[in-house]
Amino acid sequence: MPLPDLLRLIGLVFAAVSLVVLGDTAGKLLTSGGVDPFLVAWSRFALAALALLPFSGLCRAELPDLLDRRVLIRGLFIACGISSILTALKTEPIANVFGAFFIGPVVSYVLAVLFLRERPSALRGLLLGLGFLGVMLVVKPGFGATPGIGFALLAGTFYGAYLVMTRVVAGDFRPRFLLISQLLIGTVALAPLAAMAEVPPVDLRLSFLVLLSAAGSAVGNFLLVLANRRAEASLIAPLVYSQLISATVLGVLVFGDWPDAWSLIGLAVIAASGIGSLVLQRPVRAVQTGRP
Repeated sequence: MPLPDLLRLIGLVFAAVSLVVLGDTAGKLLTSGGVDPFLVAWSRFALAALALLPFSGLCRAELPDLLDRRVLIRGLFIACGISSILTALKTEPIANVFGAFFIGPVVSYVLAVLFLRERPSALRGLLLGLGFLGVMLVVKPGFGATPGIGFALLAGTFYGAYLVMTRVVAGDFRPRFLLISQLLIGTVALAPLAAMAEVPPVDLRLSFLVLLSAAGSAVGNFLLVLANRRAEASLIAPLVYSQLISATVLGVLVFGDWPDAWSLIGLAVIAASGIGSLVLQRPVRAVQTGRP
């Protein structure tokens, strides 16, 4: 991929994941304040669907596509991922949650190789393996790992599968259709769980946080759909590592949560893995496409 195109892709993905982190920061403020994570997740999907449906261009001829198996599976993956990460954020520092969440690019890489027949280089595989080691430093399995971190790992697994499913369907459906489909599917799937949650008193602060949570997630994921139309999943995977920057900065500014020494090392290792994958990407693609 030529350098200007790669830089535009980096900017697009960074904007997307930063908006997602912003939405999750609002979600953490809600769940840590006692709001049920499933209620927050449902409100995120429902409000975003309500706001964006008039602009989605959804027509009667596309309604059967909402029941396409691939579209349904993709929507369920993101609904489960958001519910899991909101559950993790209820008790864990945001930077640690996103460190564990970054099992997702490894999952995306493996699934892209197995099911999409993508053939990224062995060196990129080693770099993602390095990122996995960084995740383990954050998670510290058997040495202080908590249920919240377990939910963060589960969220990353769902998200990695979602990234690959987005790549699978990106060429067959409009980006706006893919966005509204995941919002509608998530709304319906999470409604029974949200209905069982206790609804807190509604005030201006609660309303603002709910709207911010919904808007950040919706716009961020729409930009990721656009990114997946421009590049293969195995390239998008390391770019998503830039989410760590936003997560760490917002964690410090909003919650005063500094990662501990091992977590900080792990985050640095994860970031180094992502940067290394990007550096590797340009010469590899130049050989494959014949472009400088």
